[in-house]
Amino acid sequence: MNRDDLGREWLKLAPAWIREARQGRNPTRNGLLDGPMLEACGHVEGLRVLDCGCGEGRFCRILIQRGAAYVLGLDLCRPMIEAAEDLGAGKDEYQVADVQDLRFLDNECFDLAVSYLNQGDLPNCRANNREVFRVLKPGGRFVVANVHPMRSAVGGWHRTEDGQKLHVILDRYFDEGERHWMMKGVEFTNFHRSLSTCIDGFLDA
Repeated sequence: MNRDDLGREWLKLAPAWIREARQGRNPTRNGLLDGPMLEACGHVEGLRVLDCGCGEGRFCRILIQRGAAYVLGLDLCRPMIEAAEDLGAGKDEYQVADVQDLRFLDNECFDLAVSYLNQGDLPNCRANNREVFRVLKPGGRFVVANVHPMRSAVGGWHRTEDGQKLHVILDRYFDEGERHWMMKGVEFTNFHRSLSTCIDGFLDA
């Protein structure tokens, strides 16, 4: 699975994704993860922030509202970037880019970087880690939310005869690589990695 293939998948997903984001109907992000992500980001007043995999820019706009001086949102999908630009807050900028290769950015130019459920979409998250730490200023922080590997290994619930959920079926945990799912009627690709692989990817950066 290469960049072009992933881009084509997200082109299909983009309209439904943008619509859901604008309506605030993503329960995982709006209802569960926004609070912890913002808490981990801490005070952002006056900071320069990089958002890796910004989608239609929702979290970038939140950071601007909380006082960030500048936010650069990067995403592989052009319709997402165009949607983000439509609601730009003036201090945010958006660019179609592969977050695994940030050579167009100078060293040590951001105070904070965020990756909000993006690393599972990357064939090479270690490359993203290395690039992010290169562009962060000394003392800068990289705030990441990832799908837990127990969830990305394989999908499915073990259910009772009447369909009630009992527990998640966990299999192929150490079989890392592509996983194919359906979301909003579109088949798309994620990349499963064990928790130790994810942690090593940060330590090695």
